[in-house]
Amino acid sequence: MKEELKKIEGEALKAIDRAENEENLDEVRIQYLGKKGVLTKILRDMGKVDPAERPAVGRAANELKERLQNKMEERKEVIDGEQEGKQYDLESIDVTLTGRPVSIGSKHLLTTTMDEMKEIFLGLGFSVDQFPDIESDYYCFEALNMPKDHPARDMQDSYFINPEIVLRTHTTAMDVRVMEKYYPEYPIKVVVPGRCYRRDDDLRHSPMFHQIDGIAIDERITLGDLKGTLLSFAEQMFGGELEIRLRPSFFPFTQPSAEVDILCVVCGGDGCRLCSQTGWLEILGSGIIHPKVLERGGYDPEEVSGFAFGMGVERIAMLKYGVDNIRHFFTNDKRFLEQF
Repeated sequence: MKEELKKIEGEALKAIDRAENEENLDEVRIQYLGKKGVLTKILRDMGKVDPAERPAVGRAANELKERLQNKMEERKEVIDGEQEGKQYDLESIDVTLTGRPVSIGSKHLLTTTMDEMKEIFLGLGFSVDQFPDIESDYYCFEALNMPKDHPARDMQDSYFINPEIVLRTHTTAMDVRVMEKYYPEYPIKVVVPGRCYRRDDDLRHSPMFHQIDGIAIDERITLGDLKGTLLSFAEQMFGGELEIRLRPSFFPFTQPSAEVDILCVVCGGDGCRLCSQTGWLEILGSGIIHPKVLERGGYDPEEVSGFAFGMGVERIAMLKYGVDNIRHFFTNDKRFLEQF
């Protein structure tokens, strides 16, 4: 029996030394010291040993058990130390290594475009103001000559929060608010950038988009003042001398009204896919402020006149930078955004 115990000790010690982690060490413990382990089985079979040898065999078995337990504790300390060393190597920082470049964020193309547009209008003598995205039906429609049964409302499929509150469908909703804010002062020249919301979703439209609207009020303002302002804006926005044209149109809040086109920035008027072979690109709507709208803002249309215009920031960015799908602005695809 003593020879068998020596053999077990030799095998167990080799198994302990080979253990590479705590899981391996636990397997050795179960194999030799567990409930069904080799050494445990010998202690249970002591009844089969010659009575004269039992004390010596029992003592030898218990001493072996203790030695194996001590050896396992020593091996566990070694394994823990090795694991700590490996973890330290993984987490340590070599300060002599070249640093990794840090990715620096930049402005979104729409933000860049809107900032550029605001800077141009500031240079033209306009001030910049802000008004709420959530607007009343009155300022968004009724104050702009669009009562509840007006057919022009069909042009704008709106998001109503309740019958009297709506998500702003256009920044033109600021027109009467600006007049109320500055009345009775004039001249006034104000642009208002901001988000707008309509139930549109196709290649050229988005449910949420950005506009910049502007108004100017003074004595004897004419369409010539409007055209000069917009020509100066277009030339600074798109670069160099540029030709624009005003086409008669209809907006309930201006009279007369005009759509404004610029000579195609790609083909120079020769005709291409971008301008649908017309040579012209529509960029905004404008007109002389309707007398009734002036009255709602507190001004006397016999004393002053004014012009108003509104343009989509996405449309200006698409034309200037050659973006062919409005969805690119909102998908957060870094491959697209990093180009600008």
